[in-house]
Amino acid sequence: MLSQDLQDKLRHNAVVNILDGSFFGLSILGLASYVTIVPLFLSYLTESTALIGFVATLFHIGWQVPQLLTSNYVAGLRRFKPMVLAMTLLERVPYFGLALVAFSIPAIGTDLALLLTVLLLGWQSLGGGFTGTAWQSMISKIMPPHRLGTFFGLQSACINLFGAGGALLASYILAHLEFPQSFSLLFLIAAISLVVSFVFLALTYEPASEPKDIVERVPWREFGGRLRSILRADDNFRWFLIARGLTSLSLTVVSFFTIFGIRRYQMTPEFASVMTSVLLVSNTLSSALVGWAGDRWGHRRVLMLGNVGTVLTIAIALLAPDVTWFYLVFALTGIVNTTQWSTILTITVQFSSVAERPFYIGMANTLIAPVTVFAPIIAGWLVDAASFELAFTLFALAALLSLLVYLIPMRDPSETVNRQRHTTLVAGD
Repeated sequence: MLSQDLQDKLRHNAVVNILDGSFFGLSILGLASYVTIVPLFLSYLTESTALIGFVATLFHIGWQVPQLLTSNYVAGLRRFKPMVLAMTLLERVPYFGLALVAFSIPAIGTDLALLLTVLLLGWQSLGGGFTGTAWQSMISKIMPPHRLGTFFGLQSACINLFGAGGALLASYILAHLEFPQSFSLLFLIAAISLVVSFVFLALTYEPASEPKDIVERVPWREFGGRLRSILRADDNFRWFLIARGLTSLSLTVVSFFTIFGIRRYQMTPEFASVMTSVLLVSNTLSSALVGWAGDRWGHRRVLMLGNVGTVLTIAIALLAPDVTWFYLVFALTGIVNTTQWSTILTITVQFSSVAERPFYIGMANTLIAPVTVFAPIIAGWLVDAASFELAFTLFALAALLSLLVYLIPMRDPSETVNRQRHTTLVAGD
């Protein structure tokens, strides 16, 4: 249960964090989308499919890798907001640098521009990862547990709505400005949008935590032992990590849809921007429903449906007779992304106590990072050496295996907690 002061500030916190996400989405998902705009920009700088695929997934790599490393520090914080504000600057400032790099391409050339772009995107993605554990801990602290999925769903809907608007603006800019001025303007507007987002995030109200909800930090030599003890004791969480890793592997396919469309169906830059809008409108329309459905019927079931959607999306992409079918491909991808983003954020914190939450958040992200790092590299190599069909088939197989793990050995953590509570009450009687 929330404390009285958090109850009083609930509407305020919901509004400012939804607005933070909205302007963040305008930038990250629309104007500078890692799914379409960034791969398109990179296609002007290099012909390497493997490199484009890797850089396009840097957002996810940087998000996942640092979270476990920060969990020991985060678990000992009484307030998460100061760390969130300090670290999130690292993921916002680089867009000013990207705008400058794009503007300078005629003077510095494509090779140096490619190197600087990769460095800036890596900096940006790591900034997100160092923010992640503290941000998720803060949100799960200031929002009611039984409405957390609904909140993430509503926030995600607004993120994607603004992102869709940003994608339409990106399409207009790409159609009316030449390369590289078009991308320079896109990255600059994205950077300004992130400044507005930061202002709303800074307005979040977060009181200090009670001592019982704080874990004493341990030396690094003991940190690994603490994590191993959690994993040994919680077999349900171990199955979740396996399913999450397989799902992460299957979702690598999203980074290749744009390049696949360009090379197989001669997808134009303008069409690619429209696909971003389709993706984000689909996210918007499904986000609130997915969050509500997860709170009502269980987030594990939502994740299972997401894996079914991944397989269906891959099949349509491979069998599409022409590029117009990519409207459906990106619409389904939007729904799949919704099930994997807001639902994962919600279900992860259901496994643990409040005090141990940062460790669970960190493990749920960092332990699957190797999949996120190496999957796009290997898939890009498979595309170059063999075909898109082989890579996409492996992604579909990973989604099916993840579905089986969710279906058979793993239990919904919220249902497990409810059963434990019921057993305790019966024993007490």
